[in-house]
Amino acid sequence: MAISTYKIFLMKKGANDAWEKLIDIKDFPDLGGSPEMLETTTLSDKMQTYVPGIQSMDALEFTSNYTKDDYTTLKALEGTPADYAVWFGATEAANVLTPTGSDGKFEFGGSLSVFPIGGGVNEVVGMTITIAPSTPITMATA
Repeated sequence: MAISTYKIFLMKKGANDAWEKLIDIKDFPDLGGSPEMLETTTLSDKMQTYVPGIQSMDALEFTSNYTKDDYTTLKALEGTPADYAVWFGATEAANVLTPTGSDGKFEFGGSLSVFPIGGGVNEVVGMTITIAPSTPITMATA
């Protein structure tokens, strides 16, 4: 069964290795990439052949609504390696969402940067959170 993007969270590992919601996000990037294709074609082959190489990975960009407090909090994290995750799934009680990752937890290490993004007439001010991954993205088993 398919799931909705509702109840997806950007998480950061905090004190005592406890995961905490970092910020409410408006979108999230691909959590993986295609491997590079290494050509193995010989002069005897009728068409090109390949084997998979190293998986390609770009910077992970998330967008969020801008507030001075959120921006200041994220700016303080810049340049400091940390553990991050994207969690799918939450419980809801009394109109409060609690991230659970019940539909998947995708974890990775990296360094964060943040900047306000441009806007136009009658738009909400946003910001981009970029995480340069320093480890492969893995799906947590627990």
